[in-house]
Amino acid sequence: MNCQSELVISSEGKTACKRFNSDDWGGYERVLPPEILHYIGKDKTQRLERTNGIVRQQIGRWHRKQNKFGKVWEQTKVTTRLVVSYFNWIWQHSRLKTTAAQRAGLTLQSWTWHELVTYPTII
Repeated sequence: MNCQSELVISSEGKTACKRFNSDDWGGYERVLPPEILHYIGKDKTQRLERTNGIVRQQIGRWHRKQNKFGKVWEQTKVTTRLVVSYFNWIWQHSRLKTTAAQRAGLTLQSWTWHELVTYPTII
């Protein structure tokens, strides 16, 4: 299996994202399909890496050296969704006093846990 197939197949069904952010390594240009927008640069990397770090810290299931590592994929998916939703809709930036959803124009106020877990969604 070639690199393009591995990259595309490994991300299929996990995200509907059609944008990849990466460094300037030429391999991405060779393997990403043309319908994918490929942004090269480090100016967006800090936010992505900070989010990844927060998710790793908050989700004990991903700490393989501890007893909390999740063995049931469905539980890990639910936990991940809750943590990401919390940081997008409830958690307020200490300096800006707004949530990520507010800054993106998706809501006018910070949500509560009750609003988050009772919001009707399609699974």
